[in-house]
Amino acid sequence: MLSQKTIDIIKSTVPVLEVHGTTITTVFYKNLFAAHPELLNIFNHANQKKGRQQNALANTVLAAAKNIDQLETILPVVKQIAQKHRSLAVKPEHYPIVGEYLLAAIKEVLQEAATDEILQAWGEAYGVIAAVFTGIEKEMYDQASKQNGGWADFKSFTVVQKVQESEVITSFYLKPANGEKIPSFLPGQYVTVRIEIPGERYLFNRQYSLSDVAGKEYFRISVKKERQGSSPDGAVSNYLHDSIQVGDSLDLTAPAGDFTIDLEKTAPVVFLGGGIGITPFISMVHAVADQTPKRHVQFIHASDNGKVQPFRRELTDLAQKLTNYQISFVYKNPDEEDKQLENFVKEGYIDKELLSLHVMHDADYYICGPVPFMKAIITSLKELGVDADNIHYEFFGPAMAI
Repeated sequence: MLSQKTIDIIKSTVPVLEVHGTTITTVFYKNLFAAHPELLNIFNHANQKKGRQQNALANTVLAAAKNIDQLETILPVVKQIAQKHRSLAVKPEHYPIVGEYLLAAIKEVLQEAATDEILQAWGEAYGVIAAVFTGIEKEMYDQASKQNGGWADFKSFTVVQKVQESEVITSFYLKPANGEKIPSFLPGQYVTVRIEIPGERYLFNRQYSLSDVAGKEYFRISVKKERQGSSPDGAVSNYLHDSIQVGDSLDLTAPAGDFTIDLEKTAPVVFLGGGIGITPFISMVHAVADQTPKRHVQFIHASDNGKVQPFRRELTDLAQKLTNYQISFVYKNPDEEDKQLENFVKEGYIDKELLSLHVMHDADYYICGPVPFMKAIITSLKELGVDADNIHYEFFGPAMAI
């Protein structure tokens, strides 16, 4: 328990963190990796280059400061981050290192304003916060390793099939190299794939949604190939597409994530996906078709055109299972062939006008795609009167503010 004095000091730093938080976390990561470059084998290099990891940590520190006297209020966010940590094999021994360099970054950025009293208070607070994380993560590690077919940390898988879903998306079917069974997972969950790229000094970790329903003999991930040089993610996606072949091995952690669908509910469900954001929804809609096929399902997916549209046949075929199902495709730049497709509904974007035709106030809405896409969709749904509790969304990478 923190003393009232410590709580008051932490809360007094909120205005400073609102202004300097990202600067502090940027300095923190720079110094951390300079002193402990081995941690680059865990952290996502692309998120560092984009600044997303720095922003996400700054938001987390700020939320902790604002709620230091009632940390239970941010427990859902803590659990979401802990899922990421477990999937990346973050361990208790990493927390003291992070604490040391975070306090040093506060001192470096704030200089004289970071008094000994403030640093001591934040040291105590960090210890409490770290204990919350390590406790939750221990439960997650135990759960992952003790379930049927489960394991802790990384396990070797073999690529048994490689299927091109569109011009830019390829699916990889993966089975354990040791021939063991795989555990079940919740629709919408993801795995971390660890990759060693020849010529690169550090390992790469990427989290990919499981794009098929549980209960199969394999995991399936579906990866978008980024244009080389257009994104920090390009190195990994291009290596997977161009170099990883059937028979090759990839290291995976057990399924993780809390962006899942409640299969016991019978309320209507609307899936709104943009680009590669479609992947968690493939698992979800298959699970609904298998377990509650009478549930009202609307699936709307936006992409550039039909050539990059993945899973079109797989999605349309679900109408054979789902009795109340509508699938719609929206293309930014459709050609004449795209416009003739039965399920093509609009040229351009998923906008408020289109959403107004599909709004059901008792429905659950699941959204995944690029951040601008999600911001526009969520804003429109709220303006159309959808309750925030019925809106669920997932970030690929560190969570950012919507």
